[in-house]
Amino acid sequence: MYLKVMTNKKTKRTYLSIVQGYRDKEKGYSTNRTIQSIGYLDELEKDFDDPIAHFKAVVDEMNLRAAEGKDDCVITISRDERIVRGGDNRKNIGYAALSRFYHALRLERFFNNRSRPWKTEYNVNSIMRLLIFSRILYPASKKKTFEQRGVYFEKMEFGLHDVYRCLTKVSSLKKAIAIHLHKQMLDAFGRKDELVYYDVTNYYFEIDEQDDMRRKGVSKEHRPDPIIQMGLLTDSNGIPITYELFPGNTNDCLTYVPIFKEIRKNFSLGRIIVVADKAMNTGDNIAYCKLSGDGYVFSKSVRGGSKELKAFALAPEGYRERGDGSKIKSSLCSRTISVTGDDGKKRDTQIEEKHVFIYSPDYDRRAKAERADAIAKAHELIRDPSKYDRVTHYGAAKYVKHFAVDTETGEVLTPKKVAFFDEEKLRKDELYDGYYVIVTSELKETDEKIADIYHGLWQIEEAFRVCKGDLEARPVYLSRQERIDAHFLVCFIALTIARLIAYYLGGSFSVSRIAESLGKASGSHLEQNWYLFDHADEVTKIVRDKMGIDLEKKYMTLGEIKHLIADTK
Repeated sequence: MYLKVMTNKKTKRTYLSIVQGYRDKEKGYSTNRTIQSIGYLDELEKDFDDPIAHFKAVVDEMNLRAAEGKDDCVITISRDERIVRGGDNRKNIGYAALSRFYHALRLERFFNNRSRPWKTEYNVNSIMRLLIFSRILYPASKKKTFEQRGVYFEKMEFGLHDVYRCLTKVSSLKKAIAIHLHKQMLDAFGRKDELVYYDVTNYYFEIDEQDDMRRKGVSKEHRPDPIIQMGLLTDSNGIPITYELFPGNTNDCLTYVPIFKEIRKNFSLGRIIVVADKAMNTGDNIAYCKLSGDGYVFSKSVRGGSKELKAFALAPEGYRERGDGSKIKSSLCSRTISVTGDDGKKRDTQIEEKHVFIYSPDYDRRAKAERADAIAKAHELIRDPSKYDRVTHYGAAKYVKHFAVDTETGEVLTPKKVAFFDEEKLRKDELYDGYYVIVTSELKETDEKIADIYHGLWQIEEAFRVCKGDLEARPVYLSRQERIDAHFLVCFIALTIARLIAYYLGGSFSVSRIAESLGKASGSHLEQNWYLFDHADEVTKIVRDKMGIDLEKKYMTLGEIKHLIADTK
């Protein structure tokens, strides 16, 4: 704002007014408007010794209060004003919370330093910020993400072709980024890495032809589409450490040694205890774990175990009640595992392990509930075998006696005998409902501690759910391998930031809840440089209280908004 002193050429009288400069979005250039009409100088001189000096001081005070956010502003609204077609009138401010962690992890410096030798015409860091923030707040295709870039307050001067070129470039940085993020997590956030959790999932591609990576395999979602396998490693807080991609036809257990070899080579880890489900419980994986000096906590199926293991699990002797209806007991034992030697031959070896047996009524109910659908479909197959589909009837056929399917074509074969429901098979399966066993190298650890360690595996399952659901990592619509690699890299960084925010805010809210709130923390251009914001909830409150980022102001000027975002860097 400034004091405008204007003299009429005809009357020779001088008029004073206070004027504010602003950028007219519709006209596309800077202009000004009168904030306050003061009066003619000759009349003002009756009340003030020096009206010009006095009102200049008034304007200075108004500007000072505006800079401090203390001014009350009068906004004039014209009933005839029209909405700018194609204009970005509504913008998000919630990404300021994401920006705080993006810069705390020093990602801006990383991308700027790594991209400098590339000498690109576009800014790699700017593109990566767009892709990562949008993957959390407004997940969509790369094209749609680019088209919606105007939702942010910062300028993004690059084209769609630059986005795809950038993806090709950054795909080569996967290992470097994972190592960089791990170091920042250790230094800035005190990451604890004595316990690491590992699991495998897969992502489907809606394509007809397979290639080297996108192969048909065992889909977690029972889909027939080609998939890519992802092995993900997280810390005990569910925050990702690193990941690897494998061809879709790779068995889950075969991903273990390659990813841990990579970790041992590039990550500064001491002795760790690896926590994983029964898919990783193989002789080769256990042998590698022991040779590396590490420990393990794996699950093992009671139903698929030896006769001795089944008998011990079902025997009531030795169990201790845990107060929630569950019970626990353990045993130290020797187990024979089969290990592949350097010559490719399998050899048996003995290992000492602790087995922790648990019965959980919740697991019991869950097993029966999950089986109910298969039982219903089994009865449906008996009534009409022609309805069989290997995807929709997954797990049902085993309860139908004399039901046969061609494993290659999926075609139902004509049975020699009348099909009927296999009650005996059902009773055998129900016998072990609720029971599971945890096998571990940590012989001296208490049963309860081993159970607690293993139950932390839900964090990585939650990470996969967030990645697939909230971040919409699949299906993937890219075709070139380096761009597919970059897509998963963006998802990995986004998942790291999202999980870090959830952890930093005390675990009070899920990633989904946080992303929803920050996505709604948006405002509309009101008039001049003012924006009107209309969303506040418990998430924005805790972001203000714990992070010092105030997203709950109803009115803010563009300058205040830019200052708020700048403070996150």
